[in-house]
Amino acid sequence: MSQFAYLFERFPSFGQTFCYREVAELARQGITPPIFSVRNPKDEPPQDWDARIAKRVHYLPEERELLDDVRQASKNRKLTAEIVAALDEWGRRTDFLRLYQAVYVGLRLQEMGIGHVHAHFMGMAARTAFWIHKFFPLTFSFTAHANDIFAPRNFEVGLDKLVDTARVIVTVSDFAKKFLQERFPERADRIRRIYNGLNLAEFGRADFSSAPPLILAVGRLIAKKGFADLIGACGLIAERGKSFQCEIIGEGPLENELRGQIERLNLQNRVVLPGAKQQREVRQRLAAANVFVLPSVIDPEGGMDNLPTVIMEAMATGLPVVSTKIGGIPEMVVENETGFLLRPGDAVALADAIEKVINNLSLAQKLGQAGCERAQELFSIEKNVRELCALLL
Repeated sequence: MSQFAYLFERFPSFGQTFCYREVAELARQGITPPIFSVRNPKDEPPQDWDARIAKRVHYLPEERELLDDVRQASKNRKLTAEIVAALDEWGRRTDFLRLYQAVYVGLRLQEMGIGHVHAHFMGMAARTAFWIHKFFPLTFSFTAHANDIFAPRNFEVGLDKLVDTARVIVTVSDFAKKFLQERFPERADRIRRIYNGLNLAEFGRADFSSAPPLILAVGRLIAKKGFADLIGACGLIAERGKSFQCEIIGEGPLENELRGQIERLNLQNRVVLPGAKQQREVRQRLAAANVFVLPSVIDPEGGMDNLPTVIMEAMATGLPVVSTKIGGIPEMVVENETGFLLRPGDAVALADAIEKVINNLSLAQKLGQAGCERAQELFSIEKNVRELCALLL
C-alpha cells in the first residue's frame, strides 16, 4: 500500500503535464498512491492520458454534496469536537470549502491507513492539505512551481503558514529554492529542489530540414511568456529580408491582442497562432523546428516563469533554445552552449539571436546536441521521481 496520497486542484490538467508525468512515472516504478482532485477538468481538451491513471482519480463532490457528506460524518460521530468547532468558527469566511474538503479527504485517507498527503502548487490543494494536517494525524508536503510563490494570491492560509507547517517543501529550481530559503530562513532545511522531469525517450530528434526555417514557441498566451516580443522580433527579421515561419502554440487571454500585432506588422503569412495542441502534436512540431524560443518576462503582478517544461521538451528534442534570464531558466539553458539567454523585453536582441541560429546550421546542431545531453543529465523523470519518493515515503 502507498504511504502517501496526492491531492491536486485539477487532475489531469492540460496545462500541467509535469504533474501527470510524475504520477505516470511513479506507476511505472510500481508506486500507485491514491489521487484526489478538487476539480474535474471536464472543460479541457482531451489528451492521450493513460486510462488506468484516470480511473484512479477520486473527484471531490461539488459544494452541496460535499457539505451534506461532512454533516453526515458529523452526525455519525466521525468528527472530533475540534473539527466541528473549527467548521463552526470559520463559518462562511473566504476559502471555507477548503475545510470541508479537508474533512472529506482526511476521513478517507484515515480509512486507507495513509499518513501523508502531497499537493502541487501553493494553491487550493496545498491549503486543503494544510487543513487535513490540522484536523487529522497526517503530515503534508507540496511542490511549489512559479506564480504560486513569486506572485501568490492573498489567503488567510498563505505561503507563510504552509511553509511553517509542511513536513517538506519541494520546489523545481535552485532559483526558487533560494527565493524561499531567504524568505523563510528558519525553515530552510525543509526546502528541497527537485527538477521536473521528462521521459526523454518520448521525444524525436530535430533534423533541421524545415524550409523555410521554423521558429517554434509553446505556452499560454499570457503576459509573462513575452510572446509580443517574439512577434516584434519576427517583424525585425522579416524587415531584414530573411525567410522563416513562426508558430506560437497555445491559447489564452492575449490571443486577440497578439493577432492584432501580427496584422499590424503584416506577418499573417509568417507568424501563426494554431491554438493548443495535444502532447503528441507538440512533440512533432518540436522535431520539425529549427529553434525554440520562449521570451519570458516578469508580468505587472510579479508573475514569472520558473522552470518551463517546454524548454525541457525542446532540449530533449535537440533544439537550440533562445530565452531570457528569468527564474530558473539559466539553470536549463547555458549561454553559448545550449542556446542564448537575453535580457527580458529586448526584441532586437531576440531577433539577432534567432537569426544567428537559423542562419548557421552547424551552430544550431551543436547547441541542440549539447542541450539534449544536458536534458538527459538533469531532467530524467526516472531519476527525479526517485528523489521525490525518497522524501515522501
